[in-house]
Amino acid sequence: ARIAPFGLIWLLFSVIYSLLERGLLGELNYYPATGNPYNFGGTVFITACMAVFCGLLIGSVEVLYLNRLFINRSFLQKVIFKTGIYLTFIILFLLMTTLLFNAYALQQNIFAPEVVRNTAIFFTNFAFWSVTFYIACIIGISLFFHEVSENIGHGVVTNFFSGRYHTPKQEERIFMFLDMKSSTTLAEQMGHGRYFTMLKAYFADLSAPIIDYSGEVYQYAGDEMIITWTLKKGLHNNACIHCFFALKQALQQHAEKYKSQFGVLPAFKAGLHAGTVTTGEIGVIKREIIFTGDVLNTTARIQSLCNAYNTDILLSADLVRRLSADESFVVLSLGEVELRGRDKRVELFSVSGKT
Repeated sequence: ARIAPFGLIWLLFSVIYSLLERGLLGELNYYPATGNPYNFGGTVFITACMAVFCGLLIGSVEVLYLNRLFINRSFLQKVIFKTGIYLTFIILFLLMTTLLFNAYALQQNIFAPEVVRNTAIFFTNFAFWSVTFYIACIIGISLFFHEVSENIGHGVVTNFFSGRYHTPKQEERIFMFLDMKSSTTLAEQMGHGRYFTMLKAYFADLSAPIIDYSGEVYQYAGDEMIITWTLKKGLHNNACIHCFFALKQALQQHAEKYKSQFGVLPAFKAGLHAGTVTTGEIGVIKREIIFTGDVLNTTARIQSLCNAYNTDILLSADLVRRLSADESFVVLSLGEVELRGRDKRVELFSVSGKT
């Protein structure tokens, strides 16, 4: 889901390029600069295929590797630096392929004077650099879209563009309220500056499991994070439960980093609940997609009872009865409890992974 937009953006701009090229060439069936034959249908197809391949390749490198190297850079620095890196690799790739093509066509080695001269002619041509500039713009736009998505959420960006929640809709969702343990004490002991640095690393390390299990970060509120799933995504292979265990594992994997830098390994407690919410866009100066309904209040109150039950996770009966059979964890009823603001008592459950 994070890589696909790169392919779509590159496909869109490849079609725009092909249409502009057709308009500039008019009725000509060859390229004036080279004399090579030109076929609109074939050009559109080949250009589109190459664009999608390049877009997905860059998207894969960006999402799986390069994005992590620039995590501490500003938004603008990320877009500019990474555009330069990707463009450099594309130009080097074109240089190598042009040298090899000319060497093959002339039956000489790639360092032969004639091969080098023909390659230089290609690389000093205005048409080449105009296309290179166009490619740089595509890279920049796709990276800009990706960085915006990273900042406000991929699902949110998609929903804004599609207009899905322009008119409020009722839908069933799962919510997880994730709260750091002893956060006030940690902030006092570490100092607010150092605590904030730890909090930033903490949220960053929790991001991958949320993405892996199709969750969306709805809000950050201090040291608390609200994660949500559509009912279908959250229940698929019990993703919402497996996400909890993956989050705990993610912190354990970075235990040495936290202990060496901050002297403590942060931990969290979570409350999960499912139900109907109203979802829609709101705001004028700053637009947001928000959820309203009793589900959120109930989830927050369930999470607040974790300490009372001496557990890291509590689930509502409304969620538990929707889960499918799963041998990787055990669900245990803790009995019914009266939640503030609700008339009916709610049965709560804890979950533990099988050893």
